[in-house]
Amino acid sequence: MGWSGGPRELSPAQQFLFLRSNPLCAGTGTLNARGLVWIYSVRPTPLSREYTVRIEYARGDVPRVIVVSPDLEELAGGRELPHVYHDPIRLCLFLPGSGEWEGAMRIDRTFVPWAATWLYYFEEWLSSDDWKGGGEHPRADDSERYNRAVRRAVR
Repeated sequence: MGWSGGPRELSPAQQFLFLRSNPLCAGTGTLNARGLVWIYSVRPTPLSREYTVRIEYARGDVPRVIVVSPDLEELAGGRELPHVYHDPIRLCLFLPGSGEWEGAMRIDRTFVPWAATWLYYFEEWLSSDDWKGGGEHPRADDSERYNRAVRRAVR
């Protein structure tokens, strides 16, 4: 079985190097045999608060983006957060199975700007109570079903 000619999935090490060299997500992280964790700060607009974001990525899986601080649920003041997956709360940044994300894509050029855009719309939602970020809201099991499908396809 040989190379199919399509783009190859980037390894966690390659993703780590891209994240480390991109000034838009200057931060710190760890890399091991399974994957990577990257932590950085982002401010969606000059007037926005600063958010600490953690990206977790394992080969053959989908990056998981978690806002470490401030606490999104606390900011929401008891309202149900829009456009997130739960346990733990992770940002919904693309439609699983749509081709918007593939392992050959760079995390620093996809998930990093997507997270900043999500946070921009989140801040607007805090004021208006109307999610204007578009997209389809995920069902509880969408993320895990997509992750299993990706893992099967990579094998």
